[in-house]
Amino acid sequence: MKWTQIRVTVPSERIEEVAAVLTVYDTGVMTEDYRDILTDLRTIYGDLIDEKILNADKSIASASIFIPEVKNPESYVSSIRKRMAELCIKADICCNEIDEEDWANSWKKYYKPVKMSERLVAVPGWIDYTPEENEKIIRMDPGMAFGTGTHETTRLCARLLDKYTAPGDYMLDVGSGSGVLAICASKLGAGYCLACDIDEVAVRTEKENALSNDCDNIECIRSDLLSDVSFRDGRPYDIVTANIIAEIILRLAPDVGRFIRKDGTLIVSGIVDSKEQMVAEELEKNGFEHVETLHENGWCGIVFRKQ
Repeated sequence: MKWTQIRVTVPSERIEEVAAVLTVYDTGVMTEDYRDILTDLRTIYGDLIDEKILNADKSIASASIFIPEVKNPESYVSSIRKRMAELCIKADICCNEIDEEDWANSWKKYYKPVKMSERLVAVPGWIDYTPEENEKIIRMDPGMAFGTGTHETTRLCARLLDKYTAPGDYMLDVGSGSGVLAICASKLGAGYCLACDIDEVAVRTEKENALSNDCDNIECIRSDLLSDVSFRDGRPYDIVTANIIAEIILRLAPDVGRFIRKDGTLIVSGIVDSKEQMVAEELEKNGFEHVETLHENGWCGIVFRKQ
């Protein structure tokens, strides 16, 4: 089988945002960032590092996903270009054909079940895994990319969903990407989950992932943020998630409250630590009370209560 590497090259300071965006399309993302060479890494390992790497341009970095030949890479590229434009990120996007024959399935050794929360475990599709008592398995195929597991922002949301999802809850995930958070909520006992994303590729992926996880209570729709979101049975949502980025969450702030019941829960992530206060202040101005914040590797997930 052949694969297409979609490689997105951006200014180094934006690489974490780009890597987070690419998890919408594939939960495994390969990054190339040589800035570590400028720190202690050069002192400790200088003799072992290739001269080309030592002299590489540190002002740019790349993130890649790998698409199997059965899928159309152009649709992915078009979607990624739109997302980069929305974020005002100047990006160079290129495609390279990769022949699986050279390294077969050796990339799969880099993946293993990832404990996302106390009860939720993300398991690659090819691994046989026997869950422990109370564990819920989320089957996600990370695709042909190097990596170690689910992105930090997804783990933060999963941990918070594990804590705040109650049986029978109606859940809404805005900017849902792969649909993993809706699947998490469904596995945790939510009665109905609506996953919405502006991108048609993401919506198709969400449907496939929901089906492979036997989650028949997840509805997947195309929507520009909340523009096409409606209530089911006239009922507001008990819990809403938005794992996007800070700037998009600020756009959501004035409108998201009307979709959440009083005392309902809003979980937001995709936020770098430096923008935590900005997001919290904006949501508090729009009728939300800050409940708690979790941090991991420079990212945060924040919980609010609708007042």
